[in-house]
Order: sequence, then structure tokens, then C-alpha cells
Amino acid sequence: MSLASKVLENSQLSAVSRLFSASLLRELASKGRSPLFARLANESSLLDINATGEPIRNLFDSAYSLLKRKNYRHEYIYKAAIAHKVLLGTHSLQTAVMVNEFRVGENKADSVIFNGTSTVYEIKSERDSLTRLEKQVSSYRKVFAKVNIITGENHLDAVLASVPEDVGVLLLTDRFQISTIQEAVDSPDRTNAEVIFDSIQLREAKKILKNLGFEIPKLPNTQMHEALRKQFVTLTPSEAHNGMVQTLRCTRSLLPLADFIKALPHSLQAVALSTRVRKQDHEKLLNAMDTPISEALKWK
Repeated sequence: MSLASKVLENSQLSAVSRLFSASLLRELASKGRSPLFARLANESSLLDINATGEPIRNLFDSAYSLLKRKNYRHEYIYKAAIAHKVLLGTHSLQTAVMVNEFRVGENKADSVIFNGTSTVYEIKSERDSLTRLEKQVSSYRKVFAKVNIITGENHLDAVLASVPEDVGVLLLTDRFQISTIQEAVDSPDRTNAEVIFDSIQLREAKKILKNLGFEIPKLPNTQMHEALRKQFVTLTPSEAHNGMVQTLRCTRSLLPLADFIKALPHSLQAVALSTRVRKQDHEKLLNAMDTPISEALKWK
């Protein structure tokens, strides 16, 4: 059966999507094998379009191609588009960092890119609901200078009608291009120092304050958080935001992963950018990619 004519049931689509989970990637990296991969490969129905003598990297690429189809688009495909076309396309790992699942209050921002500013990308795929969009946008405007919603055609009109004019609206097209429908306005002055403090790590807040000339108190850990908060909330929105951008570009830099990412199949690069894999396991994961599918199906 050709890839173009492949039709997936919901259970098969779920298995295909889970091939790009952080847990599977970590298992492959730590053990050089993955029983989870063997189970999902069987459940995915991809074996009839992949010769079992081929390496498993080919099966990942087939899964990725299927998920890019309009009816099957999954959140991972949107994250991959942002990673390849924005982080690695417009920017680079030398100039920018991408953080996925960035917590802001009760919400988790899907993808955030820090370069000279901060830009959040909230994904509303064809399979997502828009019920939380208003609260998410309100929350993200307090932390990120630029807020973007990236969506499919089915949600486009509803998204445009529900977001403020300074929020960007991006369309992932049928040709897998990101098209700007409404430009995001870069507004660091709109952010809130207290919300930024609650969204970053304590070590990052310390670094921001030090860079701005604050003296960090010598206190027990139990008292440090509140003491730093009192200092941080005195910052102007621009000071807090720009300090966050400058600091997170260092503390969360992806540059050490550059060679590793290039060596991975294109289909797995986005999940590898957001999954912590020990440096000593990089070679093990790369070697696993060349395991024949027939051998990988025996992993227990």
C-alpha cells in the first residue's frame, strides 16, 4: 500500500502520534532499544508500507509524512514546523533557543522562542478545541512580548475573531508552510514582572537580578524565593522581560545539541530539541536509528 492511499483508524493514529513522544525517545537513547517502539510500530499499521529490512529511521519518516496530512495533523507536526521553519530556518541554534511546554500560571505555552525578544506559539491544530484560547492569550501577554496562535484552516476564522489585534495569527498551510495572517506586535512593555518571576526558574531570576545590579541575599532556601520575588517585582516590565530573554538564551541554550540534531532523521529533530537526552546516550540513539525494523519488532 502506498503512503498516499493510507487511511488510519483512531487507534492507529494514536500509535503513530506516540512514536514522537519524549518517553520513547528517552527509552531508545538510554537502552539503545525500545519495547514501546515495537508495540507502537505493530499498532500503527505502518509495517505494510515499510519493508521490515529497512532501518527504523524510515518508519519514523513514514509516520511523520502521514501526520503532516491535513486530516491527521497532530500537535507534534505544528511543533516540528515551528522548529524547522522558525528556530532552524529564520534563526539558528546560535542565536535563539526554543522551549516547549513553558509554564505560565495554569497554562503551558506550546512553544516559545527566545532570540532578541520572546515569541510564544500557541498551537490550535485541526483536532484541538478553542475553549481555553482566551485565557491562554491573556496569560501569555503578561510574559511574552509577541503572542502567536498557529492553527489550521478549520479554526482560522474563529481564532481571528477571538484574539486582540496585537496577537499574531499564523496558518499552517496544506503545503506545510507557515503563513502570517495577522502580524504579532512586539510589546515587552505589556508584560508583568511578577508573572515572569513565577514562570522562570529561581536560578534564572537570581541571574537576572545580579545582572541588573541587585545584591542577592544570603538566606536559607526556604526564605530565598520570597526575598527574590520582592526584588523582582520592583523591575519595570521591560527590565524583567529583557532580562528573561538574555538569561534564558544562556541557561536553556540548545547549541550543544547542534551536531546531534543534524545527525537525527528530520522527523525526530523537533522532539529531540525538547527532550533531555544525556550526552553519553547520543551515540546510542543514533546507532538505534539504523536497527532493521524486523529486529526492532522483537524488542521486549
